[in-house]
Amino acid sequence: MSKKIIFIGSDHRGFNLKAGIIKFLASKGYKVIDKGAYSADSCDYPKIAYETAKAVSRNKNSAGILICKTGIGNAIVANKVKGVRAALCYNVKAARLSREHNDANVLVLGSDFINKKSLKPLITIWLTTYFQGGRHARRVKQISRIENLR
Repeated sequence: MSKKIIFIGSDHRGFNLKAGIIKFLASKGYKVIDKGAYSADSCDYPKIAYETAKAVSRNKNSAGILICKTGIGNAIVANKVKGVRAALCYNVKAARLSREHNDANVLVLGSDFINKKSLKPLITIWLTTYFQGGRHARRVKQISRIENLR
């Protein structure tokens, strides 16, 4: 996935982790667009997750990263947006497979569950792994057809 624009969003529980991720991505040459939260003050994740996912769906050559306490709520919201395939990943293997098999375009992280030492490798693997296509393309097309039934 050679996406150079990364939309990133978090709630207050992911705010501090997001700041480090933004610095890391910028150091790797990515253009990072922060969709909020802009402070560690308590906030609700659905609007931020929706705005981040919507930005990814409208910008073909982009990807997204969402962070909240567990990642679950952000994944639910992001997957409501047409064209978004958000994957909640807690380890490098899941990150790699989400790209290879599911062509995930939004990476969701749980700040309370992610191993901070594996965070940079996880993000790097996710951003540099390509979709395998083949039988997986057939399955992703099935997901798109289901999405279009809504």
